[in-house]
Amino acid sequence: MIENLVIVESPAKAKTIEKFLGKDFRVVSSFGHIRDLAKKNLGIDVEKNFTPNYEIPKEKAKVVSELRKAAAESKTVWIASDEDREGEAIAWHLANVLKLDLNTTKRIVFHEITKEAISHAIENPRLVDMNLVNSQQARRILDRLVGFEISPVLWKKVQPSLSAGRVQSVAVRLIVDREREIISFKSESSFRVTASFLTEMNATENALLRAEASKRFQGETEAAKFLELCGESQYTIGNVSVKPGTRSPAPPFTTSTLQQEAYRKLGFSVAQTMAVAQKLYEAGRITYMRTDSTNLSKLALEKSREMIISEYGANYSKTRQFATKSKGAQEAHEAIRPAYLDNPAVAGSLNEKRLYDLIWKRTIASQMADAQIEKTTITIDMNNSPVIFQAVGEVIKFDGFLRVYTESTDAESTDEDKYIIPPVKTGMPLWYENITATQRYTTPPPRYTEASLVKKLEELGIGRPSTYAPTISTIQNRGYVSREDRPGEKRQVKIMILLKGRVTKSEKSEIAGKEKSKLFPQDIGMIVNDFLVENFTEIVDFHFTAEVEEQFDEIALGNLKWTGMLEKFYAPFHKTVTATLEKKERKTGVRVLGNHPETGEPVTVRMGRFGPVAQIGETTDTEKPRFASLSKNQLIETITLDEALNLFRLPRSLGEHDGAEMVIGVGKFGPYVRYKSKFYSLKKGVDDPYYITVERAFELINEKNESDSKKMIRDYDEIKLLNGRYGPYLVRDKKNYRLPKGTDAEKLSKEDCIKIIEDSDKTKKS
Repeated sequence: MIENLVIVESPAKAKTIEKFLGKDFRVVSSFGHIRDLAKKNLGIDVEKNFTPNYEIPKEKAKVVSELRKAAAESKTVWIASDEDREGEAIAWHLANVLKLDLNTTKRIVFHEITKEAISHAIENPRLVDMNLVNSQQARRILDRLVGFEISPVLWKKVQPSLSAGRVQSVAVRLIVDREREIISFKSESSFRVTASFLTEMNATENALLRAEASKRFQGETEAAKFLELCGESQYTIGNVSVKPGTRSPAPPFTTSTLQQEAYRKLGFSVAQTMAVAQKLYEAGRITYMRTDSTNLSKLALEKSREMIISEYGANYSKTRQFATKSKGAQEAHEAIRPAYLDNPAVAGSLNEKRLYDLIWKRTIASQMADAQIEKTTITIDMNNSPVIFQAVGEVIKFDGFLRVYTESTDAESTDEDKYIIPPVKTGMPLWYENITATQRYTTPPPRYTEASLVKKLEELGIGRPSTYAPTISTIQNRGYVSREDRPGEKRQVKIMILLKGRVTKSEKSEIAGKEKSKLFPQDIGMIVNDFLVENFTEIVDFHFTAEVEEQFDEIALGNLKWTGMLEKFYAPFHKTVTATLEKKERKTGVRVLGNHPETGEPVTVRMGRFGPVAQIGETTDTEKPRFASLSKNQLIETITLDEALNLFRLPRSLGEHDGAEMVIGVGKFGPYVRYKSKFYSLKKGVDDPYYITVERAFELINEKNESDSKKMIRDYDEIKLLNGRYGPYLVRDKKNYRLPKGTDAEKLSKEDCIKIIEDSDKTKKS
C-alpha cells in the first residue's frame, strides 16, 4: 500500500519534488492533460446547456491506466498540478477519471518548487476550486465553438483546410492592420542640422559641445541657406538648465515582460522563452512562469534586501512592493523570480543560464535604490537667426539599480544617450568646428515582433499569461503570419557640411527598411482577416475579445455562471454563421492589375489552390489562362503589373548544351539552374534569375559537382555513402541513415550498407 500519492503534471517536476518529500510519498506524473473534448463531431452538447463530452486520447490510455492502479493502491492522493486555471482543470479531470471524491481529495498548490513551499502546501491542502475549473471549461468550449463553426465557413467561402480561432484571429488582425499602415505610409524627407562647437573654457583641449538645431528644414535649398547663415553667425550660450532627477527600476517579471525582455536582450522567441522558463521552474530554479502579478513574497523581499546590503551596501537597498496592474490577477500570485535569491547563477544549458541570469538581475534590481541623475539642457543662440541649437546631456551621480540591470526598450539607443556635456556658463561665446545638414526620412510604424505583439495584446486586455505563446505559435503554424528577416533597400542620402566657412555637398548610401525577426502577414492571412472583419465583426473586435476575457475572470471569481456566459455568446454567433454560409460569393482576394501591354489580355492576382498566383488571360473556348506563382516576399495587395509580368519570364531557357537544355526557374527553395535532371541553387544576393548568363550557370554547376564529388565516399547506384557535416552517412530513396558508432566507412561493402539501412528501418517501425 502507498501511503501518499502525489500527482504532478510533468516528470521533471515529479523528479524535483520527490527530493523534498520523505519515503512515505510517491510522486507520479500525468504528462499534462489526460482528457479533452471529443474530436469527433463538436464534443459539446449545445442543447443540453453546453455539456462537454470529454474523452481520454489513445496516447494517454497507458498513463491513465497506471495512474488508476497507483491511486487504487494509495491511502491518500494529493493532486499538485500547476496553480493556474489550466492546472486546476487538470486536477478536476484527474479526480473524475481516477474516481476520487472531490470533497476529500487533497489539492495542493505552490508557485515555487522548494522544500519550504512544498511543506507549506502539504500542511495547507484545499479542495479543487470549481470556479477556476469552470473558467477554463468556458474558455475551452467557447474556443471549440468558434473554431468548429467558423472553419467550415472558411473552407466553403475562402479555401479548404483553413481554420480560425478567437484570440488568434485578433492577433492576425493587429499584424494585418499594421502592414496596411506601412503600405499606405508616404515617407517624407527633411534635413536635420547638427553641430559641434568649441567652448572657450576648454578651447585648449578642444572640448566639443554637440547640439542640434531646433528646426528641421524641408528641402535642400532651405537647409543650404541656413548653413550659409550659420557660417556668418556668432554663437553664445543662451541658457543652462541643470535638473536633478531619478530613474526607478522596472518591476519583477510577469510572463509578458519576461517574453519581451528575453526577446530584446537574448533574442529568444516567445515559445523559446516559455520552454526554457518551464525547465527552470521544474528544476526548482524559479517561481511559476505563468503569472500576471508583480508581487514578491515577504521572504523574497527579506532575502533580496540581505543580499543587496551584503553585496553592494545599505545605500543600494530600497525594498518595494509593486502593484499588479492586471484586473483579474488570475494566474500565480507572485512575480517570476529566482527560488533562491542568494544563487546568482545556476547549472543547466546555456539558454537556461542566460534566462536565469536575466530573471535574477531583474528581481534584485527591483529592490535596489533609484539611480540619481543630473540632466543638463543648454540652448545656443545665433545672432542672425531665431533658430537655436540645443544640447542635452546626462550624468549619473549615483548608479543605484543600474549597477545590476538596465531594462531594454524596443527603440534602438544611440551614443548620444550617453553623451556628457562639458562645463559651460550663460553668455559664453562658442565657435563652430563643423555644422552638418543630413537628409532624414520619416519612418512608418514598426512591424510587430513576437514580443511587441504580446505587449500589444496585454495592453488591449486580450489573452492571458498561458495563452500568449500558443497564440503566436498558432498563427505562424497556420501560415497566416511568418517571422522573417528582410535585408532592406539601399537609398542615397544627401549631406551638406559647413567647415571653415565653406559648404561641401556629398551623398552616402544607407539601408532603409531592414527588418529582423518581424511578423509579416501572408496573403492567406490577409484574405481570412478581411473575410472575418466583413462577416464576423465581433470575433475580431478588440474590445469584444477583451470583454470575453474579463468574463472568464468573473467566472474564476465566482461572480458569473459559465453556462449563461456561453449561451449569451453562442446564440448571436451561430446566427451569423448560418447567414454567412447562405451568401453566394467567395473570397479569393482577386485584384485586377491591368492589361498585358502586347496582347491586351487582363492581368490579375488572386489566391489559388496552392498559394497566391498571377494570371494572364481568361478561360475561353480557344484559350487557357497562363499562371505564375508569386515570389516569397510579394503580396497580392501590393504587387504591380510590371512585377506580375516579370513572373512569367521564368522558367527561361539558356539553350541546349551537350545535348541537354539548361533552364532557369524558381522553386520552393528559391531560384535554380536545371541541367541534365539535376538542380543547382543560385546564390542569394549574387545571382539574378532573370539575367544570369550561360557562363555563370556553368560556374554554379561545376562548383556543386566538385563539392558533391568530395562528399562521395562510395556510389552503389541506389545507395550512396557520403561525407556530411557530422561524419559519414548513407542515402537511399532520398532518406538519410546514420552509421552505427565506431563503423569504418571506408571498409563498408554494398551488403553492409543494405544491412545498416534495414536495421535502421526495423528500429523506426518498432
